[in-house]
Amino acid sequence: MLRRIRDRFVAIAGFASVVTVGALIPVREARSAEQKSDATSPFAVVLGTAQDGGLPQIGGRAPEDEAARRDPKRGRLVASLLVVDPVSKERFLIDATPDLPRQVDLADEVAPRSPSSARPPLFDAIALTHAHVGHYAGLIHLGREAYGAAGQRVLASDRMARFLETNGPWDLLVKAKHVAIERIVPDAAVKLNARLTLTPIAVPHRDEYSDTFGFIVAGPARKLLWLPDIDKWEKWDRRVEDVIASVDVAYVDGTFFDGDELPGRAMSEVPHPFITESMARFTSLPARERSKIVFVHLNHTNAAAAPDSKARRAVERVGMRIARDGERAGL
Repeated sequence: MLRRIRDRFVAIAGFASVVTVGALIPVREARSAEQKSDATSPFAVVLGTAQDGGLPQIGGRAPEDEAARRDPKRGRLVASLLVVDPVSKERFLIDATPDLPRQVDLADEVAPRSPSSARPPLFDAIALTHAHVGHYAGLIHLGREAYGAAGQRVLASDRMARFLETNGPWDLLVKAKHVAIERIVPDAAVKLNARLTLTPIAVPHRDEYSDTFGFIVAGPARKLLWLPDIDKWEKWDRRVEDVIASVDVAYVDGTFFDGDELPGRAMSEVPHPFITESMARFTSLPARERSKIVFVHLNHTNAAAAPDSKARRAVERVGMRIARDGERAGL
């Protein structure tokens, strides 16, 4: 199975290696490691690592945009996370990105669904972080013009739910029952099934249309944090270090490497924590804690997204790393 997954990611997202949390390992070794692992354990797969515009980004002329146009293997899908329980054969998705059609193909490779002549839900639930284009716009593919889903369960905050219910074209998805929205609240765990829970955590962000959630995904043995979007760490009403300490792997906002990426535009308009700021903040943590930190949601301008870049090596030298499309984390 890992070979099929690898080939699919090479064709679609452009990466020729499978990644397990904590280390990058060659495909052959990864395949051997998977054979030795417990095939019944839940796991998560990163279906994309790019900021909302993907890579290459429309009209983008950054070095990584041009590199991805020359070599599709350098392309990256928009940040999203798949959670799978191989025993129950259930699968859950965090964020419906503009790349949803391709990410469904990838999910089918990792966790196939039984063939059906009807239009059943593509996932047992889709949880949404917020109403920025890279995190919910993929819902449009569930409507009658495309998949025509029947009652796809969508988990969202009350404000996010009201946005979908009262604004076109999203309200038509609700009225036609392509989606069934379930409201969730911060710090209240949602039981996905007997072995998996999802806990929303409220984070400060540019909340024009909805509030913003991160998620803690808990399985029988391990927990992970999925936090692709947040404003500066100092604006949060909790210490990010405490949240990192509570999980086994922490996928955190790595949108920009530093403050020099958007010439002619005020970076204050998009006040994500720079990777350089996060590195400085987290460098005093014990090595075990630093090894949990994985940067995701990288903008097309982010130098750390480039393989073997100085920026990426700087991240790795302090014991943190950059997420890869297709990497897997056990739960």
